[in-house]
Amino acid sequence: MKFIYLLFLSLFSVFANSQSVIVTDQTTEYKTNPVGIDVLQPRMSWKISGTGYDIMQSAYSIRVATSARFSSSSIIWETGKIMSDESVFVPYEGPALKSGQRCYWQVRVWDNKGKASKWSPTAFWEMGLLSPADWKAGWIEMEEDTNRYAPAPHFRKEFSVSKPVARAVAYVTSHGFYELHLNGKKVGDQVLTPGWTSYSKRLQYQVYDVTGQIVKGDNALGAVLGDGWYRGTLGWGSNWAIYGKRLGLLLQIRLTHTDGTESLIISDDTWKCYNNGAIRMTDIYNGETYDATKKLTGWNQPGYNDSAWKKVRTGNYDKKNLIATEGASIRKIEEIKPVKVFRSPKGSLLVDMGQNMVGWVRIKVNGPKGTTVRIRHAEILDKYGEFYTANLRSAKCELNYTLAGTGDEVYEPRFTFMGFRYLEVSGFPGTLTTDHITGVVVHSDMEATGTYESSNPLLNQLQHNIRWGQKGNFVDVPTDCPQRDERLGWTGDAQAFFRTASFNYDVAPFFTKWLKDLAADQKPGGEIPDVIPDVLNRQNATTAAPSAGWGDVGVIIPWTMYTVYGDKKILGQQYTSMKKWVEYIRAKAGDSYIWKGGSKYGDWLFYHPPVNNHRAADGHTDHDFIATAYYAYSVSLLAEAAKVLGKTGDAELYSGLFNNIKKVFNHEYVTPAGRVGTNSQTSYVLALMFNLMPDDLKDEAARYLAEDIRSRGNHLSTGFLGTIYLCHVLSDNGYTDVAYDLLMQESYPSWLYPVKMGATTIWERWDGQKPDSTFQDAGMNSFNHYAYGAIGDWMYRVSAGIEARKAGYKEILIQPHITKKLDYSKASFESMYGTISSGWERKDGKIILRVSIPANTRAVIMLPVDDVSKATQNGIPVVIDKNDAITATSDDGSRKIIGFTRGSGDYIFEYSE
Repeated sequence: MKFIYLLFLSLFSVFANSQSVIVTDQTTEYKTNPVGIDVLQPRMSWKISGTGYDIMQSAYSIRVATSARFSSSSIIWETGKIMSDESVFVPYEGPALKSGQRCYWQVRVWDNKGKASKWSPTAFWEMGLLSPADWKAGWIEMEEDTNRYAPAPHFRKEFSVSKPVARAVAYVTSHGFYELHLNGKKVGDQVLTPGWTSYSKRLQYQVYDVTGQIVKGDNALGAVLGDGWYRGTLGWGSNWAIYGKRLGLLLQIRLTHTDGTESLIISDDTWKCYNNGAIRMTDIYNGETYDATKKLTGWNQPGYNDSAWKKVRTGNYDKKNLIATEGASIRKIEEIKPVKVFRSPKGSLLVDMGQNMVGWVRIKVNGPKGTTVRIRHAEILDKYGEFYTANLRSAKCELNYTLAGTGDEVYEPRFTFMGFRYLEVSGFPGTLTTDHITGVVVHSDMEATGTYESSNPLLNQLQHNIRWGQKGNFVDVPTDCPQRDERLGWTGDAQAFFRTASFNYDVAPFFTKWLKDLAADQKPGGEIPDVIPDVLNRQNATTAAPSAGWGDVGVIIPWTMYTVYGDKKILGQQYTSMKKWVEYIRAKAGDSYIWKGGSKYGDWLFYHPPVNNHRAADGHTDHDFIATAYYAYSVSLLAEAAKVLGKTGDAELYSGLFNNIKKVFNHEYVTPAGRVGTNSQTSYVLALMFNLMPDDLKDEAARYLAEDIRSRGNHLSTGFLGTIYLCHVLSDNGYTDVAYDLLMQESYPSWLYPVKMGATTIWERWDGQKPDSTFQDAGMNSFNHYAYGAIGDWMYRVSAGIEARKAGYKEILIQPHITKKLDYSKASFESMYGTISSGWERKDGKIILRVSIPANTRAVIMLPVDDVSKATQNGIPVVIDKNDAITATSDDGSRKIIGFTRGSGDYIFEYSE
């Protein structure tokens, strides 16, 4: 044994001393080489990698320059050698940055053996326009453009360039959607710009490098606008033009000439406009109408005859609400082809895309001039195989294309999006085949960061459904659904799903932007509206009626973002908003510490037994119980945030407040026997998850929860709020086996029931489609609604075992919960430091655990063995320092667990089950 130990140390020493370190994956404010940011002290992050084990950063040096060559005269800031392992969110601290300034940067690091890396590849960021005074352009509009469902207004301007251009940069935004063209070609690859924010307070502009599209001599700019979120239908009924009735454009192009001089092309009263082109109508809910016989050929090129066009009117709007793009831009991410074209029993011509997707279709068609092809969209077919749209409510979700009759024509919309799997096509000339249709998947362009897979195909399909539900509902804001007349940024859904979302994709830019809108739309008294951006209250409303579990998003997501990304700035940015929300509830609850009337929605869509089942209890949880539990939870998280930010007074204040709420909560809702609330599953889940149970009653409460699940035949009865934490509470309290039984339950209500019914996304209801193929209430029955996909978080963190021990995964916990119900379970996550992976499999009577730990982090590995010498690490018996050992007990108390620390590297552990 001593020989093996010395051999291990020798090999480890060879690996360690031969390590070489390099810098990779540089980002600025989470983005790679961002163009157009307005963060005055941008933060730089990088990852390190190398050969060998236990690679840590001991020091770094950063240099920032105005030239990519880093000549001495171009360097504006150098840190020198800083002794620190910090490799994320290092702020620029050089001279004040200017509008439009591009900064190049490099970093080199030293590892824990004192070896230095080479300078990293060159990265850069470019500033946007930092002051309203930097905007020389004016808003332009069309005089008569104030009607609902009006044809799309077009704007154009010709200009001449006489001197060679070294660089051309366009700054653009709009009221409504815009698509910008320069010399006949679309500018950029983004769609649905400028995105959705609380427009009156925060309107994003986009920045494009258009150097390659500028020519010497005559040039032409063109822009076409659509109603979008600004003027289009939002909410219900006749709720339209929430932000304004007139569409408008704001554009500024800075030309930097080779001689060093600059000139500007701006939107002003010299532009012309026209609204009798091919795009006859655009609306998010209702679709787009396009008449190709009215197509304006050449309108976006020099020399076009615009004599029929009119002069624009100029708009007088304050530019203080203009902000650089913060979130993840919306793009066409992928394309899919239909799986079949067929006739329904009643003869409708239908197309099955094979996947409930969000975006639109591109159609190829050839036919006589004036022929109109109509395309309707739906998520599902009814039990008879007919096209079903009742669940879309008033949303028409259709495209109407009138042919020009010029041969092969290709059309796709620009200013709408649909949630659909099926198409109904009418008026198509000839025989429709799959070659004529292409699905264009559209969502915010987030980097994929997580994978999960198991030996159970149904669980893998569940993970697929969770990811597609996220893609379809992350179109600039986290919406509840992407298809019906809603598609709003519901706060309860977002807070329920955030942790799962952050495993699947890098959602930091997406939510950084959205949380700023939340703070902007929060009312003076602290109320957080139900949806963000807030379109359900008047734009100048000073009050709102919030709901527990929904408004708490303002505390829960900032804290969870800090947990996932290690970003203290997000806590600082949102702290005032977090505190205002808690103080709002505190004022409502008063000295009673019970938030009465604080929950409008309760445990939304909890299980209701069928009307003919008189024995099964429903999952109802008292609303004041829910409100008070979430009050306590938000208070506890605010106290933790205050500690991180060094706000000692607030940390003490809110820690004390939590204790007071907990004391009253126990008196009001917990019996001496450990029964909680209405005895619902959600009652136990919230009380245990939010640390509201007395220590001596936690075991009893967990037992009651497990017994309730068992009594229902291993079925859940939770709604939106209880489901988030259900399996976590079970596994945290010794009932991992029950959690697995719930996860793998295939009959209603369960996560796998929709999978068995053919779902390709997550459903809004546990029984959106019933076993007899009939539907739930059409008034609220989305088949793409991510909230119940929150179980994905448990699959990553518990089944596969990837957990953050410290914020941002600087320290990692690897503790998979192994079950005989699966042969393997594995996951990976791209953290701010690099790829973390954990996967176990059962083979030949042994458990094999494969783990990857990124450089500049450490991990605690937990193995369910009573003696680590019975386990091997990379083929050698595990050796640990006794002072480093962590001992624990398995969830069910049957086995000892031993933990030990490991540095970066790839490991394979084996032990007998």
